[in-house]
Amino acid sequence: MPITIEFTVKDGEQSIKEDSVSLASPGELFDFIAPGGDCEKMPSDLSEIQLILQSPEHPNVINPLADKRVTLQLGLVLITGPLSEIIAVSQQLMDKMGRGELSEAFLAAAHVQY
Repeated sequence: MPITIEFTVKDGEQSIKEDSVSLASPGELFDFIAPGGDCEKMPSDLSEIQLILQSPEHPNVINPLADKRVTLQLGLVLITGPLSEIIAVSQQLMDKMGRGELSEAFLAAAHVQY
């Protein structure tokens, strides 16, 4: 499932999209936010990081709630997409955080301290 990451900075009251990265799968996302990954090159003045998960190609006709677009906020990190995908990605985030597999830069942006 394709994922877009948008980095935004604030200039006073105005938000400015700083950069955007397109990834092909959650695996690429976790490579990006792993220690030594490209997220360590993020600017230090970020005001928001958006992870935008794309909707599945085929809708879930059995449980339409699974495809409902929602947003989960973790500090400056906003994850937007289908509810079922956000749940899956957030479970993987928690697992990788517990194993120490997320970069300090990402954890700092998410304001995670453990």
